[in-house]
Amino acid sequence: MTIALPVALVLAMFSTTLTNLAYAREHDAAADLPTLSLRRPLNSLELLLANRAWMRAVVLETGGFLLYAAALALASLSLVQSVAAGGIGILAFASARRARRRLGRRELAGVAISILGLVALGISLTGAPEHSGHGTITGILLWLGVTLALASAVLALGRGRLGSAAAHGLAGGLLFSVGDISTKLVTQGGVRVAFLITLIAGYALGTSLLQIGYQAGGAITVAGLATLMTNALPIAAGTLVLEEGVPNGFLGVLRGLAFVAVTAGAVLLARPDARHRREARSRAPARAL
Repeated sequence: MTIALPVALVLAMFSTTLTNLAYAREHDAAADLPTLSLRRPLNSLELLLANRAWMRAVVLETGGFLLYAAALALASLSLVQSVAAGGIGILAFASARRARRRLGRRELAGVAISILGLVALGISLTGAPEHSGHGTITGILLWLGVTLALASAVLALGRGRLGSAAAHGLAGGLLFSVGDISTKLVTQGGVRVAFLITLIAGYALGTSLLQIGYQAGGAITVAGLATLMTNALPIAAGTLVLEEGVPNGFLGVLRGLAFVAVTAGAVLLARPDARHRREARSRAPARAL
């Protein structure tokens, strides 16, 4: 094991801590703003930029991203992302503490199952070669295109079934995964620097959706779901698209079970308990897209 790998793991740990603390603070700031909408992007951007608390959170999140990019330059996407996945626990407890409440049973179950699943994903990586794969441009573009289409479908169809907060969180997470995968591609240099376009687009649109979602629900519902998607999908992409290696035997089975756990946790987080749904409805009226 080279010195680069432990350094990457430490950077990823600090990155996920800063990022998820930023999510909790962004939620508190955005929830108090007038209605945000993608139909009025300039007005919404002006409201956000004028809010000092939100801007401080963005600076914190930017610091987390820079550490994340540095980690990706030293280790594989799957490995870095598996460390970043632990941020869901930080987010859950940080958001509950800031709101001065305890996590509901459903939230606790969702967080616990998700963390177990994502930890299992990380363990399964120990059987894979320690290298950053490259994959093919065709496969990468197909993956990113399907992810963007899925985000659009979730946003269009999911609000009626899951609610606005969960739908925006899931769609935002899908777009963040596009940004995360693109970040890894940019660090590989050469012609792949062109993926800076999808990096900016994924993060910009994902951030916009999260701010809208924050006005309809709690941080653990919105950013929690986004965190799950933005970790699980890049881990899968690292294996399936960037060809970072697949473990054999027990570790391969463990990886499959881990994805089931992540999905189950996402479902629980998408449906918070009745008390928190009532609190969310009392805080905000129906929001425009």
